[in-house]
Amino acid sequence: MMLTGQDRPLILVTGGAGYIGSHCSVELLQSGYDVAIVDNLCNSFRAAITRIEELAGRKVDFHQVDLLDELALEAVFAQYDEDGKSKIHAVIHFAGLKAVGESSQEPLKYYQNNITGSLILFQCMERHSVRRLVYSSSATVYGEPPTYPIHEECPTSPNSPYGRTKLFIERIIEDTSRTHSWQSVILRYFNPVGAHPSGELGEHPQGIPNNLMPYLAQVAIGKLSSITVFGTDYFTRDGTGLRDYIHVMDLCRGHLAALLELGTVVTPGCAEIFNLGTGTGYTVLEMIDAFSEATKTDIPFQLGPRRPGDVATLLADPIKANEQLKWRAEYNLNRMCVDLWRWQSTHPNGFSKSS
Repeated sequence: MMLTGQDRPLILVTGGAGYIGSHCSVELLQSGYDVAIVDNLCNSFRAAITRIEELAGRKVDFHQVDLLDELALEAVFAQYDEDGKSKIHAVIHFAGLKAVGESSQEPLKYYQNNITGSLILFQCMERHSVRRLVYSSSATVYGEPPTYPIHEECPTSPNSPYGRTKLFIERIIEDTSRTHSWQSVILRYFNPVGAHPSGELGEHPQGIPNNLMPYLAQVAIGKLSSITVFGTDYFTRDGTGLRDYIHVMDLCRGHLAALLELGTVVTPGCAEIFNLGTGTGYTVLEMIDAFSEATKTDIPFQLGPRRPGDVATLLADPIKANEQLKWRAEYNLNRMCVDLWRWQSTHPNGFSKSS
């Protein structure tokens, strides 16, 4: 349903200049929502805001604010108060540090940024009676579950400080929703990849990428010489880690589906958890082959030891989201690779001015 004029709900998007947040902001604007973005730009770029507006043909309210700065965040919420009521319909919370390996080396940094920042955000929401939330969580909360594919009732035991921050925030949301009658959706992502079909918006990691697909893309354009495959003795088809990869645009549609269910499937006092994945898994070596084939480039690689915090397999059972959110992933692996390559090959330096 396309919303227009006075019917447009305002969505506050934290981390909206980042990879997933920027793509989701485009989808929100194109679906008729108004969007306000809060981002400190520590792992993102101001140019992403311009791209969002160009692709959507509409403006966003952008606030360069760190969630740890409570006074500045409070001022953002106060700006949208009108006649004793907030104009913010819901918050989509993407903001946070996300590198599994880095979190094992700097756990205090991750606990401070992700958990404290979320607490400050939630306190601002409650003070302004903004009680609808969609939270960007992660499949890393499962750790190494006993069975696959992974459904939402599987036990949680994350293997990294990053994953533990995600799980702790989930628990905070569940308690807050129950106590203060919030309507919350927790989306456990599997592995987002790809880029906007236009080729004008995509992922721009700062420094050396932490994730497989942006690393492959930088090898393909010659910015990096080769990739190391971490771990070759996992119990998978070829010994390398197996993951469920999902196109970033499918992921964005999942957020819109969640917004529409706030108040219906997700009632006051409720925090519903949904996996967002395809249910199909690929190993690291299979991903290298797929990306090489889609881009017609050779991807040099070497084999290396396992990394701390990594697990053998993460494969989603998306049936709950399919049935309750009426959402299903549509894009296949080739489309993920082609869209990522369109962005990376035409913007070798991402959002930097030299691109």
